[in-house]
Amino acid sequence: MEAKAVKAILFDLDNTLIETSRAGRSAITKTRELLKAALALDDGTISSVCDQFQQKLHQETFDPSAGRSIDEVRVGHWEESIQEAVGGASPPALAARCYYLWKTSRLEALGLSAAVRDLLKRLRGGGYKLLLLTNGEPQTQREKVEAVGCEEFFDAIVIGGEHAEQKPFGSIFALCFERLQVEARHCVMVGDSLDTDIQGGVNANVRATVWIGDGARPDGSVAPDYTIATVLELPHVLQLLT
Repeated sequence: MEAKAVKAILFDLDNTLIETSRAGRSAITKTRELLKAALALDDGTISSVCDQFQQKLHQETFDPSAGRSIDEVRVGHWEESIQEAVGGASPPALAARCYYLWKTSRLEALGLSAAVRDLLKRLRGGGYKLLLLTNGEPQTQREKVEAVGCEEFFDAIVIGGEHAEQKPFGSIFALCFERLQVEARHCVMVGDSLDTDIQGGVNANVRATVWIGDGARPDGSVAPDYTIATVLELPHVLQLLT
């Protein structure tokens, strides 16, 4: 039984503990209003600007050695998106206004629900070590962590972008195990991404992987050990493992 005991839980952040996608949609709605007030454009064109920004954000590759901050890069995303839609230069400072409204609105919309806070408290009170493992650009992810005030619930926080490799690479998981002073066989990985969270957990040989999803996996994707609809269902899985 000892070999199967779960001593630590690694949690993803975005769309696992916090509703980042929903916060992003709320932020885009507010930015649409700014664009509509600033530009004499129809709703379809405004939607195109926002869609272009989100596509650039999704495809973003950030290189800090290039000499631009992540804020400057994302202001550039808005600038390019506006230019592509209107066919010329955008009004002065509009791109920066769009970005900082989007960024501020998204952070304000993020938060740990009371139920998730209670879950994390109960898990720590139950003797589990908890670690937050999130991919992403360091400034952006640290701002989210600060905005939701989740530091108190974790024994350690690891931001992938601060290290040479991120999920699903084994090195970032090895770092997590070292931080917690546990072995992979005593850890559970919980997250919403099959490609990074679940594949990473498999690569690292954790005790179990828990996917937060609807159960509909793409052909050829990695298979999680357990699938749950929300992180609040995790205690049931833990009962099966201990």
